[in-house]
Amino acid sequence: MKSNIYVRYSEAFKSQVLTEIESGQLTIAEARRKYNILGVHTIPDWARKSGRFGMVSKLVKVESPKERDQTKTLKAENKRLKEMIADLVLDRKIAEGTLEVICEQQGWDIEEIKKKAGILLQKKSQGKEKK
Repeated sequence: MKSNIYVRYSEAFKSQVLTEIESGQLTIAEARRKYNILGVHTIPDWARKSGRFGMVSKLVKVESPKERDQTKTLKAENKRLKEMIADLVLDRKIAEGTLEVICEQQGWDIEEIKKKAGILLQKKSQGKEKK
């Protein structure tokens, strides 16, 4: 059974950490690492509660429904393209493995075969460009 551990920080400690951040000695991330403060929101919460709002940046994103839909569409397309790339990489690895096995079985030099295939593909693509 997992038990939750709650860490309580003294007001003096909180003030010291916030002062170091405000003075520019540390960033919030650096203070978290230096003092082993695990919660991502812990220091920003201290800043809000103590009225030091200047330390905590706020991001306000304003977008129209059309922009939201466009973002959703682009994310879906991005996911689809990543999956396609993964499939192509897998197909290429399978093809390279197959070529290695065939070359080994036939006693061919794989580098020589690759060069010949590259030359043939180059000639083929040049022929298409002329049309």
